[in-house]
Amino acid sequence: MALRDRLRRVLQRPGSAGLAPYEKIVAAAGEREADVRDLTGAELAALDFDDPVELCAAGREAARRALGERPYDVQLLGTLALLAGQVAEMATGEGKTLAGALAAAGYARRGKKVHVMSVNDYLARRDAEWMEPIYTLLGVTVGWVGQESTPAERRAAYAADVTYAPVSEVGFDLLRDRLVTDPADRVLPGPEVALIDEADSVLVDEAMVPLVLAGATGPAYEGPSYAELVRRLRPGLHYASDDEGRNVRLTTAGTREVERSLDVDLYAPEHLDVLTAVNVALHAEALLHRDVDYIVRDGAVKLISESRGRVALLQRWPDGLQAAVEAKEALEASPSGEILDSITVQELIGRYSVRCGMTGTALGVAGQLREFYGLEIAVIPPNRPRIRVDEPDRLYATAVDKELAITEEIAAAHATGRPVLIGTLDVAASERLARRLDRAGLDRVVLNAKNDAEEAAIIARAGERGAITVSTQMAGRGTDIRLGDGVTEGLLVIGTGRYHSGRLDDQLRGRAGRQGDPGASVFFTSMEDELVTRYAPGEEQAAPADDEGRIESKGAHWIVGHAQRVAEGVDLEIHRNTWRYHHLIGLQRRELLAERDRVLDGDEADRLMLERHPSHHAALAKGGGAVGEAARRLLLFHLDRCWAEHLAYLADLREGIHLRSLGRGLDPLVEFHREAVPAGKKLLTRARDEAAGAFAGLESLDDLDDLTKRPSATWTYIVHDNPFGTMEERAFRSLVSLVRSRRS
Repeated sequence: MALRDRLRRVLQRPGSAGLAPYEKIVAAAGEREADVRDLTGAELAALDFDDPVELCAAGREAARRALGERPYDVQLLGTLALLAGQVAEMATGEGKTLAGALAAAGYARRGKKVHVMSVNDYLARRDAEWMEPIYTLLGVTVGWVGQESTPAERRAAYAADVTYAPVSEVGFDLLRDRLVTDPADRVLPGPEVALIDEADSVLVDEAMVPLVLAGATGPAYEGPSYAELVRRLRPGLHYASDDEGRNVRLTTAGTREVERSLDVDLYAPEHLDVLTAVNVALHAEALLHRDVDYIVRDGAVKLISESRGRVALLQRWPDGLQAAVEAKEALEASPSGEILDSITVQELIGRYSVRCGMTGTALGVAGQLREFYGLEIAVIPPNRPRIRVDEPDRLYATAVDKELAITEEIAAAHATGRPVLIGTLDVAASERLARRLDRAGLDRVVLNAKNDAEEAAIIARAGERGAITVSTQMAGRGTDIRLGDGVTEGLLVIGTGRYHSGRLDDQLRGRAGRQGDPGASVFFTSMEDELVTRYAPGEEQAAPADDEGRIESKGAHWIVGHAQRVAEGVDLEIHRNTWRYHHLIGLQRRELLAERDRVLDGDEADRLMLERHPSHHAALAKGGGAVGEAARRLLLFHLDRCWAEHLAYLADLREGIHLRSLGRGLDPLVEFHREAVPAGKKLLTRARDEAAGAFAGLESLDDLDDLTKRPSATWTYIVHDNPFGTMEERAFRSLVSLVRSRRS
């Protein structure tokens, strides 16, 4: 291990953080163990936590007293990596939660506020309550925030030394704080330490997901008539979609049918809004599929997270598309409104002076963690050697052959009493497999986006003798699978296809073989899998299949691996390009926020109005009113108003700039900056001028409420931007289609 660490450092390979210094500290902490065990609670909490040896010794003893668990040496290695500002890669079942708690306590005892960010409410509350006895013994306070937390509960939770919260809730609290008009209404303290669970999922998979604060501007979008119209259109005749199912367009016959039904010239400039609405409705009808892209629950459309295979809480598409899907499903339209502010997960995490994290699969994105966050990875060895057997993929010619083979493999394992966990790519696939198992007379439990509230209990039983568990993506499930009595061969993990990222494959594999348990994993793939048809189209299989449809050719197996590597490369380029757009927006927002904070916390607005309109300022002051407060409210209102309008302008600019620039052979990003930068430079001047103009027209302070009227309601959500792909993705697919057509 030491030699490998040294080679990594010399070669500057990802994951090159050496463990030797940490191992010495852990060994020294072990020598202190007997002495620390004799300390009273007060003496334990009084140890010097600036000394990593004392911190590890105290943390180990606190865990023993509070939970009856003595942290393994490898858990303390993970703690030290986190305290060094690194990402600790620790396999499933190796005790990341405890390692993270000890690191959070260490930071807190050194005077830092710590936000432990998880992927959902359940994990935030569970981990905070589970680890609270340890924090108490170490003299550290802890709180948690969830989706249902009130402002008072949030303020109390953030006042604690350590706060557990979903990353989305921290972002939403920040967005709300950015719009307060009274400093006392802020709930979020300044950013100091972010300790991120499932770090690769949060920092990479969801890095560019915008968290949004919206305000009501009018009635909900209405467009059921368009949903009815496009439902009558026939695929192939009235519209055509590409092979990847990401783009759809009206044919000539379709255009005629729509124009006849609506009695309009669809492409006339004055009917641009109609054309847009029809296209959005067509996308919802033809490209978004129930139980794959979304489910319907409790009378509402619930999006499914691509990286987790379950309901994405608070997530929605942009207003028009969201409403179109709701109309398609004959549901009441959800409220629409304008975006008041937004922030990406990457920008949110970037605010913290110290960032660290833990996950079971970090090496696969080590380059991105270094590029976007300056984070190194420390690979923590398992407490016990891993003996899980990872079998080579089994490749089949068709999806039907693959599914038959999977069913036979499950039946064979079940006959011996061996528990089986099957990972599927989406909800529809999990339910299709469940029906196959039913027909084969095999009892099974399904865990997918439709019943994720029961996930902890379902996963906990997945290791029992004879259990068959069908699940969508396993990232962030937060529960170990322990083997039941009499399970000698261990858990068998079966993947029903390769994910778009090898890390997700590894997350599924990692459910077997925890803490040195026996176990095995195998992935079944086919040449008809979406991964292959989308990212390696037109590739011929290198050898014929046998009677069962199985392909042994190395060349064919290479194609599947190649498709996954292409998918990972496309995701990385999209991340880079999206970051370049959002980076400029973030810079502009920071400049405006600095001005807003000066106005909120000082007399900036009053001085501005006194300078611009001294006589009017004096006249209003004679009435005995709070002129300074009026000036502050006016300037804050116009700063927020200008920013919301700027965001809308940038959204339209980004969407349109590609079409304009591609037609002229220009770089879309350069063109975006060419127009966005000057617009951003005018923001502060414009807000001050508008606020001063409103102040000049203020006849009485009683009129102030009418001049600073804000949205009647606000709400937060995560926008699933560009569900049919960014312009970069579309360009890639166009290239793929061109290659395919030339081969044909």
